[in-house]
Amino acid sequence: MKLSSWNVNGIRAAMDKGFRAYVETEQPDVLCLQETKASADQVNTEWATELGYHLYWNSAEKKGYSGTSIWSKQKPTKVHLGIGHSDHDSEGRVLTATYDKFHLVNVYTPNAQRGLARLDYRQLWDVAFLDYVKKLNRRKPVIFCGDVNCAHREIDLANPKANRKNAGFSDEERAGLDNVCSAGFVDSFRHFDDSPEKYTWWTYRMNARERNIGWRLDYFWVAKRFMDQIESAGIRADILGSDHCPVELLIKSDA
Repeated sequence: MKLSSWNVNGIRAAMDKGFRAYVETEQPDVLCLQETKASADQVNTEWATELGYHLYWNSAEKKGYSGTSIWSKQKPTKVHLGIGHSDHDSEGRVLTATYDKFHLVNVYTPNAQRGLARLDYRQLWDVAFLDYVKKLNRRKPVIFCGDVNCAHREIDLANPKANRKNAGFSDEERAGLDNVCSAGFVDSFRHFDDSPEKYTWWTYRMNARERNIGWRLDYFWVAKRFMDQIESAGIRADILGSDHCPVELLIKSDA
């Protein structure tokens, strides 16, 4: 079973820039999208339905902002929007699909913003979201994926020293990911690959992508007890269409 996660930075803009070609060519079993910036009625997805996908959306109350979507060839047994917390559920940031053997949580974590202006809110979010996935994980294993807007370790961005106090690499945000590890979740990509210069996001400025001056912000976190069912995890830096690239997770066929 192939899972894919991609921050498309506006699905309508990405549609003809590589997104549709990726879906049609790769046809992941489940595709989790972040920063869709649209509601279902604003996107032409007939072609995806023809490919066999069931489509689910969690759009922000604010038009053209945030949002998540799950496209799944296998119909989930249940789909849930948000984390059940009114302070955090207005921006369409979490969408959960339940399958026979695991919960799949698609998340677009709030950005701490320039000058760490939203760091306090980000920290509240981290606590509430982790509490949500921990509760799910008690029932059956959780895989959660998406843009978590943080590079966890120095190896996960090109210029760690220069960004130590910047959004996406502050001590507070990194501590939030430490807590994820402590709660029993594994950064699946680093489980298989601990090599440097592996990134999932590049600024549009200064030819950053061509020079591979990037950050690894997009993850598949897997409940530790489910890791023996994971065959591989990868980054598709070759796929264009957004300032992020897709990340992928392959679950063993007998899982």
